[in-house]
Formats: sequence, structure tokens, C-alpha cells
Amino acid sequence: MSAQFGPHRWSAGHDRTPDTDRFRGARFHVADLRGTRFVDCDLTGARIVDATLVDVSVSGYVERLVVNGIDVTAYVESELDRRHPERVQLRSVGSLSDFRALWTTIESLWTETTRRAEQLAEPLLHQRVDEEWSFVETLRHLTFITDSWASRAILDQENPFHPLALPQSAYNPTDAAALGMTLAATPTYAEALAARQSRQAVVRDILTTTVDLNHPCSRAPAPGYPEGDRPVAECLYVLMEEEIAHHTYASRDLTALERSLDTENR
Repeated sequence: MSAQFGPHRWSAGHDRTPDTDRFRGARFHVADLRGTRFVDCDLTGARIVDATLVDVSVSGYVERLVVNGIDVTAYVESELDRRHPERVQLRSVGSLSDFRALWTTIESLWTETTRRAEQLAEPLLHQRVDEEWSFVETLRHLTFITDSWASRAILDQENPFHPLALPQSAYNPTDAAALGMTLAATPTYAEALAARQSRQAVVRDILTTTVDLNHPCSRAPAPGYPEGDRPVAECLYVLMEEEIAHHTYASRDLTALERSLDTENR
């Protein structure tokens, strides 16, 4: 199933964002690009030649990453699988029971990580690390993911979006407002967690039924997403792929926040 449905790179709203292809095919020669940040960018076919890369961080979907003539993709993938065995579990899903087992794993991971987050003071749960989403914003985004791929796509609800749901940063803000989402909301951690937990229950309920994984879902996850039928299995796969990815990011950032506290307390 993973070969059919993963990985996914959804770009809802990108077709309405001006100048997204402004740098396609661009060439930078003897340019000072220190501190440059690429967010949600398609770098397919990019070539970096004779460059100086020091303290460079790359995250995202990576396929055939070659460094100084050596393909390091397999090493990166195997190390990620070692650290996050839920990735392997995701790739092996092939039945409803597999999805149920994976969701149990995902909920267990998030329960542990939520307890870990709650050891920090509330302001830290709203703090961004290296310009990435805060822990609270991550909870809000996963609320959006469930509303999109579970409630709207699988359950065929036209507008299931929670006011605190937070779509990806490239999503059209006009569409978000029309769907009732308040992007500028500043909920407490407890409010964001309550929204998130209510959506986890939606997934749990779907998985307790005898759902047909091949049943076509005709409603797009949200306005701006590609139209067309998607089987239930694909919707569940994307949802769980997002859950796993954002758990990885949240765990990474919690570690950074914990280290900063340790440094301050020394």
C-alpha cells in the first residue's frame, strides 16, 4: 500500500499564490546565500556545485540525496527508521487491522509526547523553535489534518473545520476564513489540546467501524486541494503520515526547548 499512496506532497492553495515559479530554473553564481531559508519549496533537480555548506539543515521528503558524489539517501532513511520505527509500520499497512494497529501506535506516541510537553511552562508551548510551529500550533495543524482527511474526505462532511484548525502556511487565507478557521487565534494549550483530542476521537470512531478501504471519497480534503476520487485507504494513509511527521518535528523541538532550559538553569 505504501508504494501506491506514499509519500505525499500536497500543495493546496499554491496555484493561487503569486510568483511561486519566479525562481524556477534560476542560477546563482558566486552569490552570498548565507542565512537563506527555503520553506515548502520544490527543489527537484536542484544542483549545488562547489559550494560551502556549514551548519546546513535539510528536512522534508528526500529522494536520491547525493553529497560529494555519494548517495546518502539509504543511510538517512535507515537512520530515520531506526529512530522512528512507526515509519516502517506505516509503509507496511495493507489492511484495516494494520491501520488500527498503526493508529494505536500513533496515539501512544502522542500521549507520551503530550505528557512530556506538559512538563514545560505554558509560554514555552507557544514558542517557536527555529521558526517552526510551536507545540500548540502543531496540535492545531493536526486538527486541520483530521478535519480534512477524515471528516471531510472520508465522512463526506462539507465543513467540519474547527475554528482553531490551522492549515499549512501556504494555504489560501481567504479559503480558511470561509471555512470558519481563525488563523490568528491565540488559544491556550488546554483549548488547542481539547480540539486535537476531539479529532483523535473521530479517527478512532472511523477505525472501529468495518470501513471499506477501497471506497472512493469524492470530496476533496479542503478547497484548493486536487479534485478527484481517493480511496479511504489513501486518506487514512495521508492522515497517519502527517501524524508521524509532525510527531517527529514536535519531539525534535521539545528537545531543543528542554536543552535551552537546562542551559539557563546551570
